[in-house]
Amino acid sequence: MMAKKPPKPAPRRIFQERLKITALPLYFEGFLLVKRSEYQEYKHYWTELRGTTLFFYSDKKSPSYVDKLDLIDLTCLTGQNSTEKNCAKFTLVLPKEEVQLKTENIESGEEWRGFILTVTELSVPLHVSLLPGQVIRLHEVLDREKKRRIETERTLSSAIEKEKESIEDYADVLSPMPACFYTVSRKEATEMLEKNPSLGNMILRPGSDSKSYSITIRQETDMPRIKHYKVMSVGKNYTIELETPVTLPNLFSVIDYFMKETRGNLRPFIYSTDVTLETKGFPVTPLKLKKNV
Repeated sequence: MMAKKPPKPAPRRIFQERLKITALPLYFEGFLLVKRSEYQEYKHYWTELRGTTLFFYSDKKSPSYVDKLDLIDLTCLTGQNSTEKNCAKFTLVLPKEEVQLKTENIESGEEWRGFILTVTELSVPLHVSLLPGQVIRLHEVLDREKKRRIETERTLSSAIEKEKESIEDYADVLSPMPACFYTVSRKEATEMLEKNPSLGNMILRPGSDSKSYSITIRQETDMPRIKHYKVMSVGKNYTIELETPVTLPNLFSVIDYFMKETRGNLRPFIYSTDVTLETKGFPVTPLKLKKNV
């Protein structure tokens, strides 16, 4: 007795409708008898294998699936002895359930086994009885599935990284700057230190290139001296440009470094409130910038 002809694919219009539901690539399709743990008996479905998921439709022309089964965690696929003539039966063993499948003929059963094992194990099985042309199709599907997974992982990694950067940027906007940070120029910072020595002798301010910061200090040795140090934003860290550069994780650590290196001789310049600072003629603008990379 000759094997039945393979079923024709779903009409193109229906295929396009199903693409709106999932973008997973279609690897194989046909009729399957399916018995899941909650089913009392086998149900007859038009079934599509897309990626590593089986989509079940009530019939070939239904635009929406009635059930689906993710095979990515397939443990094994076991064959069953069937008392029915010219019929293939096998079981999909998954972590949370076992699903029984039955095909209308043995050849169709071998094809289903071949395609399912190819996409779940990422290798073409050697123990299926298929024609050379069918084996070639399995290799083509294997290549497509490998590329799909690589692209999926790349997209997922990119999305995670973007979300992480977004969270970090948001944190940068909300995080307070060191108390001695003022949006003033080099000249203004010098004037602030000279006119108010009792309030501190170290100011953190924006750099002249808008991509860095500067530390302005006033030291009293033989006579008061003003010095300026550039602080570069390098990736997620900050580097103080000294004879031997010092890299620190944040601007608070930069201020702490100057304080510790001078044994407390340098103190952050702090007004009690910004209003007091503004009344003395120095503009104060809250910083809302993304971290420069």
